Amino acid sequence: MKFILGKKFGMSQKFNEQGDVVPVTIVTANPCQVTQIKTKEKDNYQAVQVKAGKIKREFRLPDNEEIKFKKDDKIDCSQFKVGDKVKVTGFSKGRGFQGVVKRHRFAGSPASHGHKDQLRMPGSIGQRSFPGKVLKGQRMGGHMGDTRITVANLKVIAVELEKNLLYLKGAIPGAKNGLLLIYAKS
Repeated sequence: MKFILGKKFGMSQKFNEQGDVVPVTIVTANPCQVTQIKTKEKDNYQAVQVKAGKIKREFRLPDNEEIKFKKDDKIDCSQFKVGDKVKVTGFSKGRGFQGVVKRHRFAGSPASHGHKDQLRMPGSIGQRSFPGKVLKGQRMGGHMGDTRITVANLKVIAVELEKNLLYLKGAIPGAKNGLLLIYAKS
């Protein structure tokens, strides 16, 4: 399994061999250090913990796969080749507290005919005397964004080893300088 921690640098475009424009996300993938190896015998699962700067993340491995890493090994983006398919996990942009119109695409009320101060309200949310409460899962205003999102099957378009850059086809969740977990089956 191939994996590395990276940061989203931004979006750009590259031209392929046919001259078509390909949208790419540039990822800065500085070398990571292996800090811990977890084994099936000791921890009941297999994983490799890596560190990039002050951030540590764990990449879980299949139980039947042989662990090729040792503690203090360095992992860089040279393991990825052009044409590889990777999965990227990141955190979407946080948008704070949002109402139902923005968060759940509610229509809102008409702006006239007795609807004073009701334009962006959710409307009726409960029942009568039975069950006499708001049911769990009711769509309401609340915290929006800042959730973990994984995008699969992104193609590696280019690798710049001297600058530690990966060019991945398509969009990746999160803001610039957001932490990304990049991994692929070898």
